[in-house]
Amino acid sequence: MKKILVTGGAGFIGSHTVVELVNEGFHPIIIDNFSNSDPSVISNLEKITQKPIVCYEGDIQDRPFLEKVFEMEGDIYAAIHFAAFKAVGESVQFPLKYYRNNIESLTVLLEVMEHFSCKYLVFSSSCTVYGQPEKLPVTEETPRQPAESPYGKTKQICEDILEDYIKSGGGVSVISLRYFNPIGAHSSGLIGELPIGVPANLVPFITQTAAGIREKLTVFGTDYQTPDGSCIRDYIHVVDLANAHVSAINYLEKNNESPLYKIFNVGVGKGYSVLEMVNAFETVSKVKLPVFLGDRRAGDIEQIFADTTKVENEMGWKAKISLNDALKDAWKWQQNISKK
Repeated sequence: MKKILVTGGAGFIGSHTVVELVNEGFHPIIIDNFSNSDPSVISNLEKITQKPIVCYEGDIQDRPFLEKVFEMEGDIYAAIHFAAFKAVGESVQFPLKYYRNNIESLTVLLEVMEHFSCKYLVFSSSCTVYGQPEKLPVTEETPRQPAESPYGKTKQICEDILEDYIKSGGGVSVISLRYFNPIGAHSSGLIGELPIGVPANLVPFITQTAAGIREKLTVFGTDYQTPDGSCIRDYIHVVDLANAHVSAINYLEKNNESPLYKIFNVGVGKGYSVLEMVNAFETVSKVKLPVFLGDRRAGDIEQIFADTTKVENEMGWKAKISLNDALKDAWKWQQNISKK
């Protein structure tokens, strides 16, 4: 059974990817420092998968710690790198925190992977690397515009590091998955998005407001050049996104003649505005939300959604789960954790 290192594996996307890795016969090894996740996720993963889940608590910027994990586990076949700070607004406030963590964690991981002859890496990139694109939908060939936030810049820099690494003859093959906006939760209701403190993403703010945890939902900006004035994003169910990582591992294995670097958009291919998301949630949940129309938020772009032709044709992956089902799953998850 092939071991897959999953950095940040207790987080939102990481935990769902662990489930799908187990479903496909892989043996995930989690590393997480629980700075933006909770240790209870591990026991819930074991309930879902009906298998013991290996988890090491620590920071992958700590090279001796990471080397020890590789030594203890022996032959780690591939790595999926989720561990990074991810809040756009917070990155504007604390840019040095983001540059140090997001960039150094990647370079340390690459060095250790190469030392231990771990050949495959799937990197968690982001559609924020496009900045505000001039033309929609964006393809992988769309020119990157200046990022609107330090978070987006760190993803651009990490992609550049990976490209330079491959050009230098580095021995690790890499796929960068440019995520759009993951939402939803596992259908069991046992794992989902669990933000620490005030949510930075739209859907957990919607569900927390519906559950009465938040007094109101603020829509940041209603004067954008969009049909209803609010921002537009491409929202993808987190389980679909998790399966894209499994597909990426399989793709790397099939194309292993020499180290390669590939970039794929991972989205649905359709944009929804913030106000459309609010209306869709109210329809599926039968809950009326208190909505406040606020000013624009620093770091936000106006609109973006994906062209997914490349990932569908080359990797054989396609999003399958509907927006309404994603919102139903997110609401089920919120109701479950609100009971505790």
